[in-house]
Amino acid sequence: MDNSKIGHHISEQFNRELEDLRNKVLTMGGLVEQQIEHSVKAFTTGDLELAERVIKQDNQVDALEMTIDEESCQILALRQPTAFDLRLLLTVIKIINELERVGDLAERIANMAIHLSDSLGTAGKRDDYYELQHMADLVKEMLHEALDAFARMNIDNITDITGLDDNVDKEYASILRQLITQMMEDPRNITRTLDILWTVRALERIGDHACYICEHLIYMVKGEDVRHLSQAELEKKVKG
Repeated sequence: MDNSKIGHHISEQFNRELEDLRNKVLTMGGLVEQQIEHSVKAFTTGDLELAERVIKQDNQVDALEMTIDEESCQILALRQPTAFDLRLLLTVIKIINELERVGDLAERIANMAIHLSDSLGTAGKRDDYYELQHMADLVKEMLHEALDAFARMNIDNITDITGLDDNVDKEYASILRQLITQMMEDPRNITRTLDILWTVRALERIGDHACYICEHLIYMVKGEDVRHLSQAELEKKVKG
């Protein structure tokens, strides 16, 4: 990781504390990425064992969030950081909140996988979830690239990441139209289709949280609050 943006403090212990904190955030991010991967696979394949693993793994994510939050607050109180170091700590607290919510959404998808399996029964047949899988790949890419930007402390490609959210929204709208059509054509599909709908909605929200992480990173590096800006305005801020 690029440490050039972390101040060279008189206290080497402070440097180690900040670096340890960043590593813990990336560990938490890796767990959440794994949750997304496994929950979508469980949903599309009916792997209930994998779904249960995702649900149990959420406890690890929650525990990491609490640990990082506590350590961040201790550093804020004891070190009284300023400038970039202060923004880094505030950003860490915001990022782990976003990651915890993404973990919850992955857990929801895993629960939907179990519920869908129950509704299909042992003789049930699963559809081809190509579009859902493609949407999942998009949001996984967004989250991974956002975490990579945090690891490198570099926001040069941030707007490329947030720009992918338009593609996610288009996929979401397309799948939603198809699901509504299916429910209208055959009311017997409603229960099963709602499980798919909630899963697609969860994926769309994961893309939003990846964008929020990007906004927090811009604040960390540039000290500017860019929430609620359009994509064009965001690009201008990053390049400016």
